[in-house]
Amino acid sequence: MLLKPTLKAPQVAKKPKKLTKHKDVRVDNYYWLNDRENPEVIDYLNAENAYTKEVMQHTEGFQKDLFEEMKGRIKEDDSSVPYKLNGYWYITRYEKGQDYPVYLRKKETLEAPEEILFDCNIMAKDHAYFNLGSMSISPDNTLVSFSTDTVGRRQYTIQIKNLVTGEIFSDKILNTTSSSTWANDNKTLFYCIKEEVTLRSHKIFKHKLHTDCKEDIEVYHESDETFNTFVYKSKSKKYLIIGSSSTVSSEYRYVNADTPDGEFVLFEKRKRDFEYSIAHYNDSFYIISNCDGATNFKLLKTSELKTEKRYWKEVIPHREEVLLEDIEIFKDYLVVNERENGLNNLRIMSWDGTEDYFLPFESETYTAYIGSNPDFDSHVLRYAYNSLTSPSSLIDYNFKTKLSEVKKEQEVLGGKFNKENYESKRVWATARDGVKVPMSLVYKKGVKLDGTSPLLQYAYGSYGSTIDPSFSSVRLSLLDRGFIYAIAHIRGGEYLGRDWYEKGKLLHKLNTFHDFIDCSKYLIEQNYTSTKHLYAYGGSAGGLLMGAIINMNPELYHGVLAAVPFVDVVTTMLDDSIPLTTGEYDEWGNPNKLEYYTYMKSYSPYDNVEPKEYPNMLVTTGLHDSQVQYWEPAKWVAKLRELKIDENKLLLHTDMDSGHGGASGRFESLKEVALEYAFLLDLEGIHG
Repeated sequence: MLLKPTLKAPQVAKKPKKLTKHKDVRVDNYYWLNDRENPEVIDYLNAENAYTKEVMQHTEGFQKDLFEEMKGRIKEDDSSVPYKLNGYWYITRYEKGQDYPVYLRKKETLEAPEEILFDCNIMAKDHAYFNLGSMSISPDNTLVSFSTDTVGRRQYTIQIKNLVTGEIFSDKILNTTSSSTWANDNKTLFYCIKEEVTLRSHKIFKHKLHTDCKEDIEVYHESDETFNTFVYKSKSKKYLIIGSSSTVSSEYRYVNADTPDGEFVLFEKRKRDFEYSIAHYNDSFYIISNCDGATNFKLLKTSELKTEKRYWKEVIPHREEVLLEDIEIFKDYLVVNERENGLNNLRIMSWDGTEDYFLPFESETYTAYIGSNPDFDSHVLRYAYNSLTSPSSLIDYNFKTKLSEVKKEQEVLGGKFNKENYESKRVWATARDGVKVPMSLVYKKGVKLDGTSPLLQYAYGSYGSTIDPSFSSVRLSLLDRGFIYAIAHIRGGEYLGRDWYEKGKLLHKLNTFHDFIDCSKYLIEQNYTSTKHLYAYGGSAGGLLMGAIINMNPELYHGVLAAVPFVDVVTTMLDDSIPLTTGEYDEWGNPNKLEYYTYMKSYSPYDNVEPKEYPNMLVTTGLHDSQVQYWEPAKWVAKLRELKIDENKLLLHTDMDSGHGGASGRFESLKEVALEYAFLLDLEGIHG
């Protein structure tokens, strides 16, 4: 029998604030929670944490068991598959009992002595949160620029380390995006700065070694507040490239990496709804673009001396049924990552035109993608493969011999896992407008498909981000206890091509929510589960999805997990001081325009909470989240508490040390998963 909490659910003061736009007045009683410096706000978040702890207290032993179980499947003393770059083999290693990686390299052969670049366990020692963002090795292999974040707000500090002496130079470059790239002179470093308030990446600077960072030269300023900017070096190492991108358009500039003080040249000017990306090979640039109506993108090429669009020549034409996602260029081969009918294909094409074929994949719920291939001259493609039932494999495919070698398969420790014990399938639900929506399912063989099994339905459904059916050793803790796991490939992602995304954004956003709900109804109708055993889960924009579905059809779900949920859509999108807002107008619409305001308000979870019964809910967030500010879930929970008319659980857990990605340690994040799983399993009466 579940214990009734002795601690009452936290009550938070109502301080009405009128928000007026387009002559429409909204009253926000909890607007004041957006001040993290206010002790009253911190007290409220701590009170919610205490309440969650008490309500879940009877599961604490179970949570610890789940944590140890999930941790026990992960190999603690683990190493990455080495990759070679510019004469060195690079390896990432995890050591038993340690939470963070060790980065090292070996010169020329794997038998050479190891050189430790960074031991993140030492670097993280005095921090509640730590993340080594990225590293960039200088062309002569003697220097490395690296970035760190000790708050979780994704504002990184860049420093430079001498790999010969071990000295870390005193200069620190603050408030960066984490990445940096070296010119070929081994002394000029390019990096990107963020705006202080909105955290938009808006300026590219160059730093000269052994000079004051305050004297760094601004190379580019992205003044359009709907765009972000970034800088990188082409795989060929010939060019430094500055990119600018918004949701619907992009633009690039380039300069020879041998002459970093030269002027960056515009590749092709931006235009609304015109996207392109560039890669360099020999004397040409290769371009992936949606130009001229190529919704699913096509591949083109042009001379490096004539980059304007009028010179672009088609290499792979646009296809209605195939989404061109990415390419990888090698000296002798081009590898194309495509998606057809939701499934990944890797296409191998020789530059001399004699070969053009696909790597064979058989399952219909698999994930395959191009891995790390930094060596331009290599005759080996490294790619990754996994499925809902098969652990991840890193595979080297030799273009010359046509042979594949599995370099590493993810080990699932504990002695209990056998992929033959699990079954996966793809099913298609019919949405209310007649569109077929695919779902990937996985469950343990023998699970009853008679409506009595618990089922966790997951989706994201925004930004064209595709949630592929991939393996998770953590998820086994649900599958082994009888749960079915379903990924709904709803509109708003790109699972079925670019149009699948276009039909799930802006004034089509309701399709995303309707698809999820209609998938839920299908799962119930087909006896995979029932309303007493159906659970929903989504995070960030997927948390918005959770907020929308429980306002529309709360009766379908017994419980909901909403992680860092974006639920106060209208207010956030009207506040252009909040990180990400202006760059999001092409995803959600600009509510300064009445049409978008009205549509957005119709589904915004916070604005549509009303007196009715809601499912059991666990909501999680991070105090320092820069993607979805903590106050969105905090306000949402406060309003739900005020208005809901049921006795179901409503819990808010705030990580007071982290941001959008949760805890930084390798295993610390599993404690939050253990809490989420214990919440679900407790609702099913499963405690072991």
